[in-house]
Amino acid sequence: MSFPTNELIIELCTDKYKKWIQREYQYVTEYNSLPGEYVLLSERYTQPLITMKHREKREQEEEMCSVGGSFQQLLISRNNADKDSSILDALFSADNKGISPRSVILQGNSGNGKSFTAQKIMLDYASGNIRREEFDYLFHLKCKELNLISGEKSLAELLSHNSNLASDQISQILQKSPDKVLILIDGFDELRFSYSDTSSMPKLSHVSEKAPLEASVKALLKGHILSESFLLVTTRSTATKTLGGLLKHPQRFTEIIGFSEKEVDEYFQRFFQNEELSRKAFEYIKANETLITACSIPVICWIVCTVMRERFSDGADVTSGLETTTSIYVDFVLTLLEHHCQSLSQSVMILLRSLGQLAESGMLEKQVLFEEKSVCETVPDPAGSPFLCKFLFKRRIRQETMFSFMHLSFQEFFTALYFISLAEREFLDKLTERFHSQTQSYLALYLDEKFPLKYGCSEPHFLPVIQFLCGLSNKEVSSSLKETHHLSVPSFVQAQLEEWILHVSSNRDYNLLPFILHCLYELHEKDLAGVRHVLGSAEQDGLLGIVVLNLKLNFAAEELKMLQPVLCRTPEL
Repeated sequence: MSFPTNELIIELCTDKYKKWIQREYQYVTEYNSLPGEYVLLSERYTQPLITMKHREKREQEEEMCSVGGSFQQLLISRNNADKDSSILDALFSADNKGISPRSVILQGNSGNGKSFTAQKIMLDYASGNIRREEFDYLFHLKCKELNLISGEKSLAELLSHNSNLASDQISQILQKSPDKVLILIDGFDELRFSYSDTSSMPKLSHVSEKAPLEASVKALLKGHILSESFLLVTTRSTATKTLGGLLKHPQRFTEIIGFSEKEVDEYFQRFFQNEELSRKAFEYIKANETLITACSIPVICWIVCTVMRERFSDGADVTSGLETTTSIYVDFVLTLLEHHCQSLSQSVMILLRSLGQLAESGMLEKQVLFEEKSVCETVPDPAGSPFLCKFLFKRRIRQETMFSFMHLSFQEFFTALYFISLAEREFLDKLTERFHSQTQSYLALYLDEKFPLKYGCSEPHFLPVIQFLCGLSNKEVSSSLKETHHLSVPSFVQAQLEEWILHVSSNRDYNLLPFILHCLYELHEKDLAGVRHVLGSAEQDGLLGIVVLNLKLNFAAEELKMLQPVLCRTPEL
């Protein structure tokens, strides 16, 4: 009687393992999924743009301050991963010196698709869609799950937590072909390690050797065990420097930079699985510069599509698709607070207020990149905040660490969020100081299509903050904030905003009309008193016969009827 060889046993185990991955990894559970609900990964995953290098300070500032077409051009120019090749081919290909990395850092902001990308790589491996000969065996470590493991564990035992193989089977595979193994470590920034001096930790040399969790993981990262294997580690930017100091060489840095318009369109098609609905939804979002820019973040694409699908299923027309731009930003913040803040060291209220103070200081100083010292003085534990990005730049002979919000529009949003937390007197003072005295000078920039803030220069201003304040005063939005985090929008905020809008519109300068209508649309008040006042004055003055209206808004029949006298007198629309 012949017994199966060790080679055959490993082959059978691998086949069984791949079938398990196909079953487990083909589905995703969404943030709002009910028990038993799931969707196919293929209906959600769209390959994001990836850059293979650290960006310079000037490049970061350009991306932070751009919207619309200029932002799209910048994203596409930054992408240097071949979209026609698989993700692994792009990440592990040889560089111009012929060197292939053993370790790859895949950095990405919260909600940018790091975990989805790891899941897609695992599914591709199990489905036979990976062409690289180096990778016969792939294993997946989820750092969020590693935090729940106690006691001493070997590397083989850790890898068995996310597979259907026993630790002794994994040990056999790792010993047979260590140079054919790729281990994905997802969410390095979530590990609750001290990263202190490890000289007292045991020196590991074998995959079956038990040790404290931190020692086993660090031995893998440093290459003390499985030195010939390959590593792909995903992380937020706040932990990249620490990770780089732990990883074996040769290393490569890569970063998910999100979706261009093309990927947003592809995502919508996958989500809706209906050509007509996806086209309507995409065209609606494309008309809104702020939202199409925000949709570069994959999780915002999901939020937008989820909201619009609900509208479509209720039989609503596409023009009622989204209530306001602010509502999407609020949904995004609430999503990250619920699902990406497990290790938060302070209350949500303290976090949001400190982020708002940092945002406002940047607006006043006309900056979108913040020095590490000023951030640490304002925001407790900035590394734990999913809303901040951390960058390393070369500055002469040393490194410089800086922080930013994901985009200038989020800095503007958090400034507005900070304003609603103020007492009435302080709020009014800021409204007067920031906006009354600067309306005309900022308006000239706001109306100019070469407006420096939005097109790559460095002149932050406060008009978008007013729009976000109007959106936060919207009854549905304010109710959502109160229900989830007991964050109330004081009644005086809307009253002061309406008074400010009436004051500005009373100047009879109808170059202001587009901005005022944007504000009123964000307020979304049913009585539309502000609209009646503004448009009544416009009709009375004959709109001066010189206004060019460029309104990317959606109006219901009642609003359109009220706009009719103005539109009839507008030479160019």
